[in-house]
Amino acid sequence: MTIRLADAAATEDFGRRLAAHIRPGDVVTLTGTLGAGKTSLARGLLAALGLPGEAPSPSFAIVQPYAPPETAFPVLHVDLYRLDGPEQMEELGLDEALWDSALIVEWPDRAGEGAWPQALALTLEMDPDGGRILTAQVPSGWENRWPI
Repeated sequence: MTIRLADAAATEDFGRRLAAHIRPGDVVTLTGTLGAGKTSLARGLLAALGLPGEAPSPSFAIVQPYAPPETAFPVLHVDLYRLDGPEQMEELGLDEALWDSALIVEWPDRAGEGAWPQALALTLEMDPDGGRILTAQVPSGWENRWPI
């Protein structure tokens, strides 16, 4: 499924709409080039889950945790861009976090092939008209929650 997002505000708005459907145990992966809108989408989602203020990009920290009362339920915003390879994934403890948290993962390809096969996989591409094109791969666990 492909959705056209007119601008950064529309990308954040999509994240807000997505927040109404995400729950603990879910993984949403965000793929796209630098500047494609991955963090904007994540910021909209986190804002809709109650995060006051703007969520920082987790590029430096790699994993930025959020938990009640800051958000409705625990969420880990993850940016794997700085990982050297999938062997570093175990150190992050992300699989254990899925018991009670949702994961929003930017640069999921750095986790290695086959990571999170049941993730809602979102790809953002820059549209020549200035907007973004979002493509979704919807796993079976999301079929009753999609489209958004």
